Amino acid sequence: MCLSRLNDTYAIPGQLEFVAGRGGFPMAGIDNGKARALVSTYAGQVLSFQPAGQAQDLLFVSDAAYFQSGKAIKGGIPVCWPWFGPDPEQRGRPAHGFVRNRPWEVHKTEALTDGDTRITLGLADSSATRSIWPAAFELLLQVTVGDGLQVELCSRNTGDRPYTLTQALHSYFRVGDIGEVQVSGLDGRDYLDKAGDGRHRTQAGVVRFDAEVDRVYLDVPPALVIDDASLGRRIQVSATGSRTAVVWNPWAELAANMGDLDDDDYRHFVCVETANAATEVVEINPGDEYCLGADYRVQPL
Repeated sequence: MCLSRLNDTYAIPGQLEFVAGRGGFPMAGIDNGKARALVSTYAGQVLSFQPAGQAQDLLFVSDAAYFQSGKAIKGGIPVCWPWFGPDPEQRGRPAHGFVRNRPWEVHKTEALTDGDTRITLGLADSSATRSIWPAAFELLLQVTVGDGLQVELCSRNTGDRPYTLTQALHSYFRVGDIGEVQVSGLDGRDYLDKAGDGRHRTQAGVVRFDAEVDRVYLDVPPALVIDDASLGRRIQVSATGSRTAVVWNPWAELAANMGDLDDDDYRHFVCVETANAATEVVEINPGDEYCLGADYRVQPL
């Protein structure tokens, strides 16, 4: 749908307007007095969220990110679905599934009574998706912008047989300096060390960063905290429908080999992802749905 039709149908005067973003992708620009945000209809992806009074965006998007059809956007909150990580069947399909590199439809926009603004995007199966993953589905992504940012991904099985999936809200958080960041809430939790030898280990204390970190934490609590001393702020991540968290930073060597990251970008983001991954596999029966959600809040340290 073109920008004029999107605005005629879904714009909210004084709160939400559709604009042409990087790569010409249609994006919902939200500014409701509580916060500003940017949501791309391509990939169903939140790219920016900046609460009123905050000097920095909550989210990180690389200047080198690809804004091209068929490619994933490096930053914001990509949706990994219906698998997280490499193709589970080793058939050469893209890592993290296929919904983060295709257009979504706008289903609804709402000005809520508390002053928040909500946009709902959707994606359903097609001949193109069934050639990759033979299942009937409908996805709804609901993004609510207020004092905090709420993102909920609901998967509905519209077919006649059950299917399983793994998934994640692959959130990239902007930080001042990764060396001054720590993640708390994971002490004593087991994790799969994907940057090491792949073995299960147990977290001792807070998570700090002085090398590549790629960990899938299991049986985690719903609330995690990122303390960013350099920017003087605390990011709270509250999950629903998830008992798995992924913590990732590629560090220097891996970042330098990524075409969609600048060499020093690794110093300015950390991924703390709300997920169903590893042993937490979701099964959805015909007619049922499953919702994965996260609430993001920023406070001063």
